[in-house]
Amino acid sequence: MDVREVITRGQDAITVARVFGPPIERDGVTIIPAAFVTGGGGGGESDDPGNAGSGGGFGMMAWPVGAYVVRDGSVSWQSAINLNFVIGLGVLAFISVLKTRRAMARAKTKRAALSLARRHWMRTSTS
Repeated sequence: MDVREVITRGQDAITVARVFGPPIERDGVTIIPAAFVTGGGGGGESDDPGNAGSGGGFGMMAWPVGAYVVRDGSVSWQSAINLNFVIGLGVLAFISVLKTRRAMARAKTKRAALSLARRHWMRTSTS
């Protein structure tokens, strides 16, 4: 498979059909699911006659963000909140704050120790 074919397949993979799912109809209510879709790819090829070749790759991620709900001619948006993701972000933020405070305390202690050592050295070197 050459690089151009990989890129073409990647472009075909990211379509509106991946962002908005097929409508689901039940009891007069239509639900249109929506997702955040992102992807990327790359490739390369060699023109060296002794070592000719090509290669490439493509990756894609998608996660639900909500759905449009059509009921009695009225459209509303229902957000899909991933509670585990929100909690995980909160934990990461908390850990980052703790590590930053720890690093700042260590730097302050180190500065104080260096200042004390300089003062002591200045006193002993001038005597």
